[in-house]
Amino acid sequence: MKNTYMRTFVVAVLATVSYIGLQNYSVEAITSQSAVKEDNHSKLGSQYFTMKNRMKVENKQKNNLLDWGKIVQLSKKEKRNDKNKLMTKKTPPKKNQVSITDQEKDLLARLVEAEAKGESYKGKVAVATVVLNRVKSPEFPKNVTGVIKQVVGKSYAFQPVQNGQINKPASTESKKAVNEALTTKDHLNQSIYFYNPKTATDRWIRSRHIVKTIGNHVFAK
Repeated sequence: MKNTYMRTFVVAVLATVSYIGLQNYSVEAITSQSAVKEDNHSKLGSQYFTMKNRMKVENKQKNNLLDWGKIVQLSKKEKRNDKNKLMTKKTPPKKNQVSITDQEKDLLARLVEAEAKGESYKGKVAVATVVLNRVKSPEFPKNVTGVIKQVVGKSYAFQPVQNGQINKPASTESKKAVNEALTTKDHLNQSIYFYNPKTATDRWIRSRHIVKTIGNHVFAK
C-alpha cells in the first residue's frame, strides 16, 4: 500500500514539472513570436512613414491619405532620377590633359598647318604635341594662346606668327592632328622644341637633346 502511494506521488510530481516546463516553453515561444512581429511591424511602419512623406513632397500633397497610384508614379520617377544622375556623372579629367577652348584649338590647328605643311599626319600631330608640352612646362605660358603668341626677344617664338602665315585657315588634317595630340599617350618624351635641321641657323637650338625625328623636323627637349 505504501509503495503504491509513493509511486502515485512520484508520477504526480513528474507530471506537474512537465506541465510547468511546457507552459514556460509556450510563453517563450509566444513572446518570441510577438517580438518578431513587433519588429517587422516597426520596420514596415518606418518604411511606410518614409514613403508617405516622400510622396507628399513630390506630389505637393497636404493630407495623409496615401494614393497608391501616385506611389507607383513616384517609384518610376525615382528610377528616372537615378538614371539621370548616372548619365550626368562627370568624368574626371585625364592626367596631364591640357585645358583648351575651341578658339585655341583653331589657333593651334592654324599653327600646325603653317609649321608642318607638307609634313605627314604624324608630323603634324608631333608639332601640336610640342605646343601642348610647353603649356605643361614651367618654362612657358600656362595656356595655348600664351605659348603660341609668346614673344622671345624682339620676335615671336613661332615664325608663322611673325610672318602672318598663322592667319590662314587650317586644313581638316591639321584639325584632326590637334584632336589626336590632345588625347595621345605619346608626348614625345616631353619635347618642347622642334626645328628643321636643314634650315635652322640657331646654334643654341641645335644643342638641345634630340628625342625624335619625324619627316623634316627634329624634336628635342
